[in-house]
Amino acid sequence: MLSARNQIKGKVKSAKLGKVMAEVVIDARGIEIVSLISLESAQKMNLKAGDEVTAVIKSTDVIVAKD
Repeated sequence: MLSARNQIKGKVKSAKLGKVMAEVVIDARGIEIVSLISLESAQKMNLKAGDEVTAVIKSTDVIVAKD
């Protein structure tokens, strides 16, 4: 059980492993959620396309700007 309220189930669309971080794209009923996690975490979870996962969102704000 987690205390985070924003938990969204989806499937891994892609997991791109870098030298330090991994970019994980999750398809949540047609909406893409992109997460950057540590390479170590991605490897421990053995993330691959098609895996069912839960995106747990715990954030106080999201900032987007465009000139």
